[in-house]
Amino acid sequence: MDFSIVAHPLQSSLSPKAVKDLRWKRTLDTILILLALPFLIPLALFIALLIRSVSTGPVLFRQERVGYLGRRFMCFKFRTMFVDADATIHQGHLHHLMNSNTPMMKMDSRGDPRIIPFGLFLRASGLDELPQLINVLRGEMSLVGPRPCLPYEYEKYLPWQKERFGTVPGLTGLWQVSGKNKTTFVEMIQLDIKYAKNKTLWWDLKIILMTIPALIIQMLETRRGKKLSPDSVRPKTNYSNRATKQYPLSKATLVGAIHAADGEDAWMRKETKLNL
Repeated sequence: MDFSIVAHPLQSSLSPKAVKDLRWKRTLDTILILLALPFLIPLALFIALLIRSVSTGPVLFRQERVGYLGRRFMCFKFRTMFVDADATIHQGHLHHLMNSNTPMMKMDSRGDPRIIPFGLFLRASGLDELPQLINVLRGEMSLVGPRPCLPYEYEKYLPWQKERFGTVPGLTGLWQVSGKNKTTFVEMIQLDIKYAKNKTLWWDLKIILMTIPALIIQMLETRRGKKLSPDSVRPKTNYSNRATKQYPLSKATLVGAIHAADGEDAWMRKETKLNL
């Protein structure tokens, strides 16, 4: 594999500062990944074997994401959900977060029946994102930057919110080490834009060092958040023949899921029937 610093496809249309930022980030990413490879390769192999032992299907999960300047790319992750898991549930949850002033809590915090055994730990610890180092080496991502969003999320962004795509997306970032699950969607966007406009080499190094304690806090919060909430409903799941717990989905998530799948008018009709 070629670890040399390659030119970004869009560098011809970028400002000198933007080109300089891409170069030092590429250099930092490559050096840190090379130094960590002796530890990362055995860890990745262990996670791959763990996933194969608890769930049928591919080890890696590929998903289209939106990155630098709105360019789309295939993002890699370790698969932590059962094959053919329903994506409309996440769309509904995201729709609710984008249109409310509530903290950016992941569905994992209240339990998600789509997640395979040990998947919750992999997600909370960030280990499920190790394959994104492939995206980093390909120049599609960086170690530090805004979270790469999904295409249907990108389509809902306001013009000012798209300023967060002024830098390469990353595995960790300013939002992730600034409270993450305690911030709202708008606050996340503001933090991402702040980083995109003011990133420096030293700031990247500081964020990388702050990521470890941030992940530890996230794992502890995920463990505490597994308790059932009083306003939840229990969905049936057919994702696996294994015996699985029935985890709750909040009213807001259910509302958003139906809204995302059927639109505003259809939801208004279903709300009365569901008596939510």
